[in-house]
Amino acid sequence: MVEGPLQCQVDNSSVGSNDSHTRILNHQGLKRVKNNDSVAQSVNRGRVSHGLSDDALAQALMDSRVPTDGLENFDEWTIDLRKLNMGPAFAQGAFGKLYKGTYNGEDVAIKLLERPENDLERAQLMEQQFQQEVMMLATLKHPNIVRFIGACRKPMVWCIVTEYAKGGSVRQFLTKRQNRSVPLKLAVKQALDVARGMEYVHGLGLIHRDLKSDNLLISADKSIKIADFGVARIEVQTEGMTPETGTYRWMAPEMIQHRPYTQKVDVYSFGIVLWELITGMLPFQNMTAVQAAFAVVNKGVRPSIPSDSLPVLSEIMTRCWDGNPDVRPPFTEVVRMLENAETEIMTTVRKARFRCCISQPMTVD
Repeated sequence: MVEGPLQCQVDNSSVGSNDSHTRILNHQGLKRVKNNDSVAQSVNRGRVSHGLSDDALAQALMDSRVPTDGLENFDEWTIDLRKLNMGPAFAQGAFGKLYKGTYNGEDVAIKLLERPENDLERAQLMEQQFQQEVMMLATLKHPNIVRFIGACRKPMVWCIVTEYAKGGSVRQFLTKRQNRSVPLKLAVKQALDVARGMEYVHGLGLIHRDLKSDNLLISADKSIKIADFGVARIEVQTEGMTPETGTYRWMAPEMIQHRPYTQKVDVYSFGIVLWELITGMLPFQNMTAVQAAFAVVNKGVRPSIPSDSLPVLSEIMTRCWDGNPDVRPPFTEVVRMLENAETEIMTTVRKARFRCCISQPMTVD
């Protein structure tokens, strides 16, 4: 995901590091954009809904007089704008917007990024990050990773199209539930989805770097898709890796402190996400993001694990968010531990049902 400087309306839960750039997609600090029921209006190539007639970004993309640039090594992923129908924007940031739409009749999420006109350095950085996101998305093929549909470039706008997740983000889902915990069986199933997706990502030698509930999308069948790979990067030697992005509530201490880091930063973030799924709450909800970062680094503070949590789940969380990256398990091990937890939950439920049936025999009328 392309980053832009902290110019979005950012709330306390979404503060990045010193030179951090605000995220456009699925960012908690985004201004929600009202959906005006729009009448589809034909525009030369593809369609832009009537409500977007004054939307310069959407118009710049769909203007057939302006040629579409290639994607260099990924030309087969260039979308045909005649098949793209743009619906309403539902989120926006300093440098772009996210729209719902259809491509070839399928519901899609369309991310448009505006090329900065008067800032060559930022334009080059955004171009590089756009190319990186296209490369990442075109490479990653897994049921728990958001599916890439295509992209295109125009002189003033870049466009990335992915599958549309009907259920929104895990963070939105938990907020709607007013921080009530998710049924344990579902929480563990969703955690397994994330762990399997991340096992695949790490297996390719990549780091996500911004794993959090805002970037986990819920599809129609309730399975989880990991999104927002624009800041994921190929893992190199740890020297020189700096945290240009990420959100403090989910961020590993070594990243907060700008120390060298590895794939284990994603394992730390996963521990926090697992805690969110089990409790339904926002991590460190009584602190600002900056206070949380200070507490994590200087006082070793972590979220409180519920006393009735399954021991296997407590162990996963405490190991994942350990201050020492070497103690954190790889995702291959996390998957195995969660599968054991899933079996334990199913067995316990079956035993409980069996006891219930004995104490209250079913009668036949």
